[in-house]
Amino acid sequence: MTQALHPRLALFEDGELAPSLPVCDHYAGVEPRMTKSLQLQAEMGPVFDITLDCEDGAPVGGEIEHAQHIAELVNSPLNRFGRVGARVPEVGHEKFEAVAELLVSQCGARLAYLMIPKPRGLDELQRAIDFIDAAAGRAGLARRIPLHALVETHGALREAFALAAHPRIESLSFGLMDFVSAHRGAIPASAMGVQGQFEHPLVVRAKLEIAAACHAHAKVPSHCVVTEFKHTRALEEAATRAGREFGYTRMWSIHPAQIRPIVDAFTPTAAEVDRAIEIISAAQAAHWAPIRHQHGGHDQLHDRASYRYFWHVLERAHRTSWSDGAQLPAEIQQAWFSPT
Repeated sequence: MTQALHPRLALFEDGELAPSLPVCDHYAGVEPRMTKSLQLQAEMGPVFDITLDCEDGAPVGGEIEHAQHIAELVNSPLNRFGRVGARVPEVGHEKFEAVAELLVSQCGARLAYLMIPKPRGLDELQRAIDFIDAAAGRAGLARRIPLHALVETHGALREAFALAAHPRIESLSFGLMDFVSAHRGAIPASAMGVQGQFEHPLVVRAKLEIAAACHAHAKVPSHCVVTEFKHTRALEEAATRAGREFGYTRMWSIHPAQIRPIVDAFTPTAAEVDRAIEIISAAQAAHWAPIRHQHGGHDQLHDRASYRYFWHVLERAHRTSWSDGAQLPAEIQQAWFSPT
């Protein structure tokens, strides 16, 4: 009997799986919040990324000093898991090149990614990518730093599929505030709130376009902020809607109190995990041929199409396995998610 193929090898071709990123992307741009975020990640584990902010978090005129401090934090022992990235200024900013050069040269070997904000389309995104890659070459880096981009302009939304298709991009985020502001008052302020952002047609359209573009090109769609950071119930509902209705697999946090609710909202339930384990185990035993599986008192037929869905459930459970939500059994963790 030949050894059973690993689900990833059996179910997916090269390039079909999106990058395995944590479900929460936590932004911090000022002291002591940056250091506290790193301390919290060290305690909780890499269930969330940290993006240290050189754009909105930097004082005007102090961008270089701020970037220098961020580089020190990325290189520090507090960065235990290598899941700390940084957001650079927009490509048209006078300090974009200086900040990007500093970060790449001083901490590029340890950066999880760089976030590129406000590209007005593919051409501007390409300018930023070209500069960052050239800076990596000048620094003698042996790796290409993963890149993320923010869709928050009309041009970027118009070319969302082209941005997602770019081989250097692994995730697109929706920039809600700048997107609403770009409509010159035509979208009401309520559309930036926890309820309105899921109801206003133009905002809903933007969210769906970005999610569709990412899934079409095996990239990670990252949902925008919820500014009502003290309203835990509203945040939980927003995170659940982002994942269950709008197709997002990652979400921004702008306050430490938001991290756990976001991780929990994106964590599959124990019942979902158990069902996925049963189906993937039976499929593997059947060498990925169709199987019959009983659920809810009824027999159901499953094949490779549904196997891929249930594998994604297990991937998400693995990415959130440090939370208080569903945990993968040790034998499943060992068989399918341990390094070979």
